[in-house]
Amino acid sequence: MSLRLFGKIVLPLSLCLIAFAAATEGTPVTVKGYVLDSACAFTKNLDKPISADCARACAKAGSPLVILDDDGTVYWPIADTTPATGQNEKLMKFAGQKVTAKGKVFQRGGSRALVIESMEPLASAK
Repeated sequence: MSLRLFGKIVLPLSLCLIAFAAATEGTPVTVKGYVLDSACAFTKNLDKPISADCARACAKAGSPLVILDDDGTVYWPIADTTPATGQNEKLMKFAGQKVTAKGKVFQRGGSRALVIESMEPLASAK
């Protein structure tokens, strides 16, 4: 293979593949925030859920549960599998509670998605 061909095709293609692989890895993160339904997070501009029952009722009706951290960032829980699966079942027992979630965050535009590896209630939250 000539050096010219390597420099024009193989090297740029290899760099693109490396960049794509890095972009799909996600960044390890620990998020502390409330689990509430996405509609209330946006349309009612809540800082925390009205109640656990309210969050569960909306989730059972189909509204995705999200994690809202103290600075107002909304994390959309996602699966890292294909085909992807909804995450409400995983979050339902935490609905209305403040939690600590560990996982990998992915960003695109102004959105943040979180592949949750572990989650537990925040001990100091009331």
